[in-house]
Amino acid sequence: MATCPHASAADIRPPKPSDNVYREDCTVCFDSIDDAPGLDVCLHCFNGGCCGERIHGRLHAQQAGHPLAVNIRRTRKRKQRAEGEPPEKISKLAIKAETEEEKYDTQSDVHCYECEIGGLAKEGKVGEVVDGVLKANTFAKQEEVKAWEQEMTACEHTLCLEQEPPRQIPSGDLGHCTKCDLKENLWLCLTCGNLGCGRTQWGGTGGNNHGVEHTKESNHPVAVKLGSLTADGNADIYCYACDEERVDPELVAHLQHWGINIADRVKTEKSITEMQIEQNLTWEFRMVDEKGQGMKPLFGAGFTGLKNLGNSCYLASVLQSLFAMPEFAHRYYRPDEMIPPIAKPAEDLEVQLRKVADGLLSGRYGQPGSDVQASEEVPEQPWQSGLAPAMLKHLIGRGHSEFSTMRQQDGFELLLHLLKLVTRSQVAAQGQYKDISDPVEAFRFSMEQKLKCLGCGKVKLRTDEMENLSVAVPIKRLPQDTSAKSASDNDEKPKEEFEPVTLRQCIHEFTAAEHVELNCAGCGNKGFTKQQLFKTFPTIFAVNARRFEIVNWVPTKQDVPVIVDEEDFDLEAYRSPGKLPDEEELPEDQDAGSGASNAFVPNEMALEMLMSMGFPKVRCERALHATGNQDPEAATQWLFEHMEDPDIDTPLSVPGGGGAGNASADPEKVENLGMMGFAAPVARQALKETGGDMERAVDWLFSHPDAPGISEDAGDSSETAAAADSPGKMEVDNKPAHYSLKSIVCHKGSSIHAGHYVAFVRKNVPDPAHPDNEEWVLFNDEKVALGADAEEMKKFAYIYFFRRKV
Repeated sequence: MATCPHASAADIRPPKPSDNVYREDCTVCFDSIDDAPGLDVCLHCFNGGCCGERIHGRLHAQQAGHPLAVNIRRTRKRKQRAEGEPPEKISKLAIKAETEEEKYDTQSDVHCYECEIGGLAKEGKVGEVVDGVLKANTFAKQEEVKAWEQEMTACEHTLCLEQEPPRQIPSGDLGHCTKCDLKENLWLCLTCGNLGCGRTQWGGTGGNNHGVEHTKESNHPVAVKLGSLTADGNADIYCYACDEERVDPELVAHLQHWGINIADRVKTEKSITEMQIEQNLTWEFRMVDEKGQGMKPLFGAGFTGLKNLGNSCYLASVLQSLFAMPEFAHRYYRPDEMIPPIAKPAEDLEVQLRKVADGLLSGRYGQPGSDVQASEEVPEQPWQSGLAPAMLKHLIGRGHSEFSTMRQQDGFELLLHLLKLVTRSQVAAQGQYKDISDPVEAFRFSMEQKLKCLGCGKVKLRTDEMENLSVAVPIKRLPQDTSAKSASDNDEKPKEEFEPVTLRQCIHEFTAAEHVELNCAGCGNKGFTKQQLFKTFPTIFAVNARRFEIVNWVPTKQDVPVIVDEEDFDLEAYRSPGKLPDEEELPEDQDAGSGASNAFVPNEMALEMLMSMGFPKVRCERALHATGNQDPEAATQWLFEHMEDPDIDTPLSVPGGGGAGNASADPEKVENLGMMGFAAPVARQALKETGGDMERAVDWLFSHPDAPGISEDAGDSSETAAAADSPGKMEVDNKPAHYSLKSIVCHKGSSIHAGHYVAFVRKNVPDPAHPDNEEWVLFNDEKVALGADAEEMKKFAYIYFFRRKV
């Protein structure tokens, strides 16, 4: 065995359990240990570097001064079943953990880059480090869900629960505590059906302790919090006898006893979970068209799939949609540009976005997989193996209470979070790279809100910068065919059908004028009309179609068909005319709702509806403030998406008047922004423009790098405000607002917490006879195919991406 001085003198050590060992794929590209040259893992810092023609392993060794590396190559073992032996069937909701040794043959070789020597002896300290690298969990494995089996734990009181004769429990507006009028923080006694309010909690959650009093009087131990019911049958259950939170395996039946039926939704979600397990175990997961024919696989540049890392289909579908856009493709796919030396490329968002762009767009990895296994039901199709964006997923979720987990997430929330991270990363990237711009700029547009007093006719205009539109889809059920049901022998509940709507209808309702109650300081009138219209239009128009409603206390997504004009989606009718010649603007010091009523006042009807669902008042106020203070459905969705926010139960404390109000910036918040590197004048302006919200202020600062700022002595004078929002700063948008649909993200399932995401993208599919012909392409995790059922899926998309016509 060869030796070198670095092997005997190097200060190296085996990896600790807490160390990230990148031993599956390169940290800069997707070349991996499954490729013929293998992967070099640095023995000094455990970085993974490819050793083919891209030589990222060698570049790392030169830049970091780390000469020693172990080259790892892996080949898949072929399993053989004895003749006549049947395949193992799935008998329970579990995934069998298969070790790496059972799946692969692995070879390793230690070499020194500085001495240009290979075949170094794996002995002494070098041997210990190599052994530690080979045995360490891969980075991807640390991030994914290991083998699991669903377990239910309960106490004797939930297992042996005896219920009194059933009766219907009022829901919606009729549900309230039996001893007071509270409609929030309601707990249902599973023994007798009593509705009692909970304890008064720190942070303002309402409660008069009537639920606890009922338990003491009746000795009924188990209660469930109604507002916590989810579509997968989970809920907050408390056993007062044990004085602990518990699980009720028969929760569905116990709720059904009191008229709260979630059994259908639980069954639906379990079937989806079972299908996701089957998806992990077989390649042929619904990759057939409506006729049962296998879809045509696609390969090459722009047709590369992404592996499911465990409930990561929401991430894959959004990434495929984004990198199909020229703005993201040109920004991050730069094959002729070297990445500068970076100590930890796996923890750099810029590097990981470039890595994903290279993986999806270069065509290097979009090839048929060499180890594709055929099922016995479907003929073998040469699907891809797919790329695992584990490093990017880790960076996106780092520090986030939801995206850092392995649970299924909301695809639209992921899109908003990712765009925010991309914008924030541009400042640092501009210091390292030349000629780059923020790709999120293509999503930005301005909505102009006009408040008009019904008494004096004066108006107040406010401009809000946005990156998307989230619209409610009207849910209207079609009459069911009762004759068909009676003719049927089965007792299954017939599938509900809904009246189709157009996306234009949804946007029309979003932009329609509505009546609001505000105090006019000019004439004392309390009636205003409020309307939001487009002041500018984006290059990429992202629209979220919300189809959720509360059914038996459970947020449920309904399959309402939304009809979309694919070729010419015209938004001209929703362009804001601005202030009309005959309109007079309210003075800055006489803004609608100013003075004593300048605090945020929640919409009473919307607040009442939300509280009737069991949400605490503090949470309802936060939801209404975050979603425009009008739409209870939007606020409901916001609540379910922000249940884990650390400040969800903190009483709302922001100035009203909308956006750039008259309140002075909080000096402490200005100082906190200063600690992040933002100058005090622009920090004041950001806080002013975002109503004092720190997180929104940070985003505003990153998206407005040239903001003039507000000096301390200038305060919030109208002159300063006018200068900050002067017409010269706002580009006039006179181009036609005509769009064409380019991609959609679809969600299958009735819950925001489960289901499966896929993406359909319009692309030029290689065809010599029709070189400019665009086809819908389906991206279903690692599988990419011609999207035969795209026309049907358009009706049920969750996110629509339109491109403005030039």
